[in-house]
Amino acid sequence: MSRVGKYPVTVPNGVTVTIADGLLTVKGKMGALTLPLRDEVEASIDGDKVWVKPRSETKFARSMWGTTRANIRNMVVGVGDGFSRKLDLVGVGYKAAVQGANLNLALGYSHDVIYPIPSDVQIKCESPTSITLSGASKQRVGQVASEIRSFRSPEPYKGKGVKYADERILRKEGKKK
Repeated sequence: MSRVGKYPVTVPNGVTVTIADGLLTVKGKMGALTLPLRDEVEASIDGDKVWVKPRSETKFARSMWGTTRANIRNMVVGVGDGFSRKLDLVGVGYKAAVQGANLNLALGYSHDVIYPIPSDVQIKCESPTSITLSGASKQRVGQVASEIRSFRSPEPYKGKGVKYADERILRKEGKKK
């Protein structure tokens, strides 16, 4: 069983954490994020540390203890430094471009895929085959990256598709004569 909840979350300079009415708010240079606290856990601020404790010894309370602590840590890191995710487009003619508030993807279909960029995630295309997503919320950045990847997931024979930059595609051998 993980004991990650035992350790406090250290709050760096430039980030403020407040708890009011069962709502934990974290503010920093990348924006502000809020987390509704569950009744099973109790959060407290002691100087520059945030402590999380379970209110009971039930299995659910103990699981929410570690989950809440991890979510608070991700919020503190996100508003301080932010999170980013890189996507690569592999395939002949596959390209991406940011046009206004939309991401335009040419992925081998008969039409271009238009993806509206959410307001809490920034998308940049350094090259036509590389997309970088960044934002304060780790969950939102990962969700948007997953949605973009789902338009054309990498296939195992040639590796064509939209893949994460650090993803390794397991390749299959083609058919024999």
